[in-house]
Amino acid sequence: MVSGHHGIGFAKVKPNYNTYRSPYGPDYKVLPNVRGIDFRRAMKFGTTAAGFGIVAGIFAMQFFSDVPKVRTDIMQKLPVVGEYFVREVPPEDNPF
Repeated sequence: MVSGHHGIGFAKVKPNYNTYRSPYGPDYKVLPNVRGIDFRRAMKFGTTAAGFGIVAGIFAMQFFSDVPKVRTDIMQKLPVVGEYFVREVPPEDNPF
């Protein structure tokens, strides 16, 4: 058996009895959750993860923007900044 702090064991299975609710205590409701994460916290985590994902995507696109295949297939097709990624070699600089 795995023991925790001061030799107290961890609960392996959730107990099958309900907690005591006093008729004189406050009326509270347990929010639906998945492993302790409710909807509000999931939205906060999701928003943060989406922000990091967008920043990582922008970094990857800027990092790979000099690869010719990425430049022609992806970057030139962007609506506003696509013209910036068009690379035309003048005829006098072309060795062929």
